[in-house]
Amino acid sequence: MPDALTIALSKGRILEQTLPLLKPLGIEPLEDPSATRNLVLPTSHPSIRLIIVRATDVPTYVAHGGADLGVAGKDVLLEQGGQGLYEPIDLGIARCRLMVAGCPGVELGGRRIRVATKFVNITRRHFAAQGRQVDLIKLYGSMELAPLVGLADVIVDLVDTGNTLRANGLEPLEHIADISSRLVVNKASMKLRHREIKPLLKQIEATVSGPG
Repeated sequence: MPDALTIALSKGRILEQTLPLLKPLGIEPLEDPSATRNLVLPTSHPSIRLIIVRATDVPTYVAHGGADLGVAGKDVLLEQGGQGLYEPIDLGIARCRLMVAGCPGVELGGRRIRVATKFVNITRRHFAAQGRQVDLIKLYGSMELAPLVGLADVIVDLVDTGNTLRANGLEPLEHIADISSRLVVNKASMKLRHREIKPLLKQIEATVSGPG
């Protein structure tokens, strides 16, 4: 499928919630993504294929032409900047919130605080906009542990139900952004393959909007 339109997806919640949006368009993977090791998946649509990449790599694959389209969380786009991409549709899936969280009663005002997060760029902008000085500590997981062991005063992380925070004795302190997954499109592909991509975008938008 050398001329196939390529859609980049990441395994997990985004993949699971994107496939039902593609199915009404006649786009279904011919292999079960959860059962195969293949990273390039042909679909029931003869001119569309899927590639499976890390969530943080989706914008890079799309921006640099490794894929024509992709689905990426708004958190990843905010963190990386989203250069070289069109972001035409909010798919409304994989919803959550990006929050500052910490131990109940933690005092943040009037001093330089330590913040643990994997979203260093978003966090830097958030606190800079408030005129607050912070020391950033980059972590890749187990964020909730950082305040408990004194590594950081607070964390910045994605919050869905809040159950993980509560289980570790933490609470949301500040709201940074509402997050959902967005369809992103390579700018060159949009120009060169608009006859294929424009109808696809309209179909996806109609599916997302639902009846009426």
